[in-house]
Amino acid sequence: AIINELQLTLDGARLEVDVRHLLMVSDVMTSEGEVRAIGRHGVSGTKHSILARAAFEVTVNHLLKAGIIGEKDYLTGVAENIIVGQPISLGTGSVALYYIPEE
Repeated sequence: AIINELQLTLDGARLEVDVRHLLMVSDVMTSEGEVRAIGRHGVSGTKHSILARAAFEVTVNHLLKAGIIGEKDYLTGVAENIIVGQPISLGTGSVALYYIPEE
């Protein structure tokens, strides 16, 4: 039912999205046993990372609240690492190469 609703919404906006993306979104929306919205009051607003929450919406509010309560961000996700300009640990950024020259 959720996938059909997502598809109808996207069709109404004349957007074409692969069904695999819709399956993933519906899995995230229902992963905690109840249907959660994707917006700031649902899935996106419950992220543990300060910067990931701030990247979505109401940036100042998230940063101000985190500063007041002394919250820390350990930069473990993609969004927060992009924000601070660090390489993300995906694809070619997920491996470390070491070269030991022969003597």
